[in-house]
Amino acid sequence: MPVRGVGLAVLALLAAAPAAGRVAPFVVEEDAIAAPLDGLSGGAARGEAVVRNRETANCLICHSIPGTAERFMGDVGPPLVGVGARLSPGQIRLRVVDPTRVNPEAIMPPYHRTERLLRVDPRYRGQPVLTAQEVEDVVAYLSALKE
Repeated sequence: MPVRGVGLAVLALLAAAPAAGRVAPFVVEEDAIAAPLDGLSGGAARGEAVVRNRETANCLICHSIPGTAERFMGDVGPPLVGVGARLSPGQIRLRVVDPTRVNPEAIMPPYHRTERLLRVDPRYRGQPVLTAQEVEDVVAYLSALKE
């Protein structure tokens, strides 16, 4: 394989890999993480892109989201339509960061935790699936889903 082809293959693998970086510190208060991770502001448009991305977060495998453009949405998790009316941004943030803090039996993976995970590919150990910025973007998008 030419060197150029190897480079493209590596880029393709990196694009589907979990977010490189560290886990941002946070404080859980009851059933929420009130403060944005690393003090970041989220963008709803970016968050929608993360939620709809089937290569990284893959929210659609378990949840249905508003909009008819998506096909093959899951029904294992609750529908995300109206989630912003049901949960506060802090409650959404905790459920994205680590849903097992709310429900120890949750099958949803933690998107911003790296410890106590099972069967993690060695290439991705120690890396959260979503960066702090991506978590905040998802929180902004889901918080906007009021109806």
